[in-house]
Amino acid sequence: MSEVLVLVDSLDGKVKKPTLELLTAARQLGEPSAVVVGAPGTAAGLKDQLAEYGAAKVYVAESDEIAGFSVAPKAQALAAVVEQASPAAVLISSSGENKEIAARLALKIESGLLYDAVGFDGDANVTQSIFGAAITVQSKVSKGTPIITVRPNSFAPEASTGAGEEVAVSVTLSDADKAAKIVDTVVEEKGSRPQLSDASVVVSGGRGIGNADNFSVIENLADTLGAAVGASRAVVDAGWVPHTMQVGQTGVTVSPQLYIAVGISGAIQHRAGMQTSKTIVAINKDPEAPIFELADFGVVGDLFQVAPQLADEITKRKG
Repeated sequence: MSEVLVLVDSLDGKVKKPTLELLTAARQLGEPSAVVVGAPGTAAGLKDQLAEYGAAKVYVAESDEIAGFSVAPKAQALAAVVEQASPAAVLISSSGENKEIAARLALKIESGLLYDAVGFDGDANVTQSIFGAAITVQSKVSKGTPIITVRPNSFAPEASTGAGEEVAVSVTLSDADKAAKIVDTVVEEKGSRPQLSDASVVVSGGRGIGNADNFSVIENLADTLGAAVGASRAVVDAGWVPHTMQVGQTGVTVSPQLYIAVGISGAIQHRAGMQTSKTIVAINKDPEAPIFELADFGVVGDLFQVAPQLADEITKRKG
């Protein structure tokens, strides 16, 4: 069985959930193997978890030089592993940085690239959500080793023990690979809520909340569900919340198990960033709001009454 390479994303010494999803998805295409790229010692704390989710091998490309530069060294490291392993495919989580890595890798190994996969079939056909998630298509790479970026939450992570054999990878960086050097790193203060891009539950607020102070209604509902908090473009443009919370075509694309849109009309820009969510719940006082065309469940009512009641009921059920 051919190997399928998975680029590992980690945070604070732990494998991020989208990587576990990719290891699960990789089993549909072949035998999963993980690729860890970073500073010396990065792989040591990740190998056990990677093996737990099916990684037969863990390719390790570590050096201070690799860690000291931007995305180009990661693409070069992946290219080195592709040459060494001759995999059936390379899977990469669909984040902004990872999409650039995927594009660079495609150029290096002269292979086809597919973005934003949400599913596979037994013949390696890829289901993609394209044109702002308005259209779903079946695609297949016709040249080289398929490179596929996969949307978070498209697959449920399932443990499946793998050998986790460590394989060292030697990477030689060119001057071009070292053209963009990291000169400073600022660690964003991490709250208790999950990251928006890969959260399984998201609660978002729109213009209907009225002002920045009222955004606490959205946060309170999210906290009862252990959810990430998002916002529409109108809320971000008004300066009520930072751009990192914007869900939409010009913000973060999410695909959670549950998406709750509160006071959001459903403009196409916003819908493009969330309409592949598995279940969509909309709360809006306007029964003609476009968001209801997309919603699996809709509540027509005052969000300042509905959202707190919903939060209270969820809290009671949890108790």
